[in-house]
Amino acid sequence: MGLYPFETIEKKWQNVWREKRAFKTDDEKGNKKMYILEMFPYPSGNLHMGHVRNYTIGDVVARYYRMKSYNVLHPMGWDAFGMPAENAAIKYGVHPYEWTIKNIENMKRQLNSLGISYDWDREVATCFPDYYKWNQWLFLQFYKKGLVYKKKSKVNWCPQCKTVLANEQAEEGRCWRCKSEVELKELEQWFFRITNYAEELSKDLDILDGWPQKVKVMQRNWIGLSEGVMIKFKLSEKVDGYKDDFIEVFTTRADTLGGATFLVVSAEHPIVKSILENKNNDELKEFIKEYERERIQNRFTVGVTEKKGVALGIQVINPLTNEKIQVYASNYVLMGYGTGAVMGVPAHDSRDFEFAKEKNLPIRYVIRPEGNGFYEEDKAYEEEGIVINSPHISGLKSSDAKKKIVEMFQKDQMASFSKQIRLRDWLISRQRYWGTPIPVVYCEKCGIVPLGEEDLPVILPTNVEFTGTGGSPLANIDEFVKTKCPICGSDARRETDTMDTFVDSSWYYLRFCDPKNNDEPFSVEKAKFWMSVDQYIGGVEHAVLHLLYSRFFVKVLRDLGFLNIDEPFSNLLTQGMVLKDGEKMSKSKGNIVDPEEIISTYGADTARLFILFAAPPEKDLEWSDQGVEGAHRFLARIWKLFNENLERIKNVEASVEEDLTEDEVNIYKKLNKTLLKASNDIENKFHFNTSIAALMEFTNEFSYSLRNEKIRPKLIKKIFETFTIILSVFAPHISEEIWSRMGHTDLVCFQNWPEVDPDYLEDDICTIAIQVNGKLRDKIMVEKDLEEEAIEDKVLSSLRVKKFIEGKQILKKIYVKNKIFNIVVK
Repeated sequence: MGLYPFETIEKKWQNVWREKRAFKTDDEKGNKKMYILEMFPYPSGNLHMGHVRNYTIGDVVARYYRMKSYNVLHPMGWDAFGMPAENAAIKYGVHPYEWTIKNIENMKRQLNSLGISYDWDREVATCFPDYYKWNQWLFLQFYKKGLVYKKKSKVNWCPQCKTVLANEQAEEGRCWRCKSEVELKELEQWFFRITNYAEELSKDLDILDGWPQKVKVMQRNWIGLSEGVMIKFKLSEKVDGYKDDFIEVFTTRADTLGGATFLVVSAEHPIVKSILENKNNDELKEFIKEYERERIQNRFTVGVTEKKGVALGIQVINPLTNEKIQVYASNYVLMGYGTGAVMGVPAHDSRDFEFAKEKNLPIRYVIRPEGNGFYEEDKAYEEEGIVINSPHISGLKSSDAKKKIVEMFQKDQMASFSKQIRLRDWLISRQRYWGTPIPVVYCEKCGIVPLGEEDLPVILPTNVEFTGTGGSPLANIDEFVKTKCPICGSDARRETDTMDTFVDSSWYYLRFCDPKNNDEPFSVEKAKFWMSVDQYIGGVEHAVLHLLYSRFFVKVLRDLGFLNIDEPFSNLLTQGMVLKDGEKMSKSKGNIVDPEEIISTYGADTARLFILFAAPPEKDLEWSDQGVEGAHRFLARIWKLFNENLERIKNVEASVEEDLTEDEVNIYKKLNKTLLKASNDIENKFHFNTSIAALMEFTNEFSYSLRNEKIRPKLIKKIFETFTIILSVFAPHISEEIWSRMGHTDLVCFQNWPEVDPDYLEDDICTIAIQVNGKLRDKIMVEKDLEEEAIEDKVLSSLRVKKFIEGKQILKKIYVKNKIFNIVVK
């Protein structure tokens, strides 16, 4: 497929970029900064097409903003701790460090072969002490602030291997290694108090205008912040061993209290334990066992498919109706949310409806729609409305009934307004080797003792043996475990748990601001300049945990005085998956496409161009061999077109003459339209596919004009120069070669992005003034027939405009077609 000499060209320019350190970031270079970051990878050994897509998207954006005279930070590093390295040690007998370093070297080589413009001087790897020292330092700062604690928690436990398993290791409730059935076991674990920030984490999603709505919804649901009412249901008879004479529930629908015909508690509720300890209930015992098996299999599942439950043989009194209602233990109520008990209102909750049908329990409708609406009696009506069939509150609107319930019962402390969250504190303990040692020792005299900052880093020892018999190998290394108490000097033992690797990735973007700092995790001044990340790019699979933990870290560091921002990532792009034959690429499906094979056969520029052209970044991309060949043919065509005209332009100066012919005016207008299209697409929605399509369309018209010799050499050179600069962000290697062959001694990646020439715009282009509260803040050029919604997207994506509307409430938007777009804020 050697239609142009891509092998020679690509190696040549990769060497030049490396020798010239072309993409090195200078902290001192101007105040107009742009921090572009793709989620750093786990060094698994080989890049896959998802990686190629992710990093190429980021590279286009980084190259573009460098040309727009921004000071660009575009770093790369490695999320290098984690379970796969330990698994490899057990399976292949290779040390996790060796396995990890070898994989890093290979993946770095692959990234360079793609021509990604990283500042490798800022490279970090989380498995090195100069990085994980600061994990430990941050742990200590969190500890001092009261955000770290240790308590018993249920974990996945393999009785055969005698070790704790991560959720990923408990495959369908069985140990991944020995296939034994996994149990839930209570162990002492370390936690971060992320729940202290739950309300802020939920509410601040509203200010993240540059995030996809679906990601914000996922985070909001995970946090599960709810405002509602606590209601106490008195027990009809005392339950031995249970400390209260009531069961308290949390509900967001106190207006439906009259329809509560049963009560449901979690299998882990204290009253269930009391009943098991004092009564022989075989059915309940069996249910608890089954519940625990389900919990292991569905640790991250919010809902359950089949609603199961067992009557506890006790009753409570509905405080509104004074009726005695049955109490059940069920699998659809979680102890971690609210009080671990809910009132069963089957007429107005679909889960309760399903459960009531199964148990043949009463279903009483107590809400009807407002106006002339009606509800169907064969399913739950879950909307608010007017209360019916309820003593004291019938006839009230739902919102008023909720307040009335609290007024009626708060005197006797039977009801109160409350906020609840679904989010649990972050369990950071891992009973594994390949991770950051937790900087704590245990002393018989002093108890739990955090180390001093001067004692950091606690080095992860390398002399470990992986026997496959379970447990962390750290516990078997006496010289690591045995130490002295920093307070009293007595014998002490080190913590052998290591930190969850999500800790590493929760602040790495801050280390990139100042990666060589040996005195602190990052300079406050450098973080103040670079943060927040202007554009973050990564897979939607990290939409909840990684992003949530990173947001938590920033808020804590802000409160500790190290940052002056509230959020780490201003704008987020979650790219779609790369599919083949309609399915995600995977080894098990045998549909993997190897990036190295594509690069060796067609070249890196072809791989980049195809993956950017095949679909918009946020959409899934279907792999196509024909599409790859098409991208290669397009580059070969450009190469041929340039070389056919090289002699005509080699020794002339690029310029636009005043006396252009009609043909020259037309092609120069087309060039300006293509430039405008690429600029708008890159800055606004990253629709690289339409930018590349515009380049292809222009190439067709330019080729026709050149064949007919209707354009003079000076304009031809001007067009080739502008076209090559645009192409360079997508296909940088061939662009550098063409730029060099035109006689330029400097690199194309060092050029300024061309300005659209307003004297040569096609009739369908107009300039719109963007105002904020009536003051001009920016101007954009757009197609005249563009829909108002698309205009609004471009306006709100303007970086200049964002500075004036960030954190403010938009009251209204006023659009005067093709002239002015005014945003009114307060």
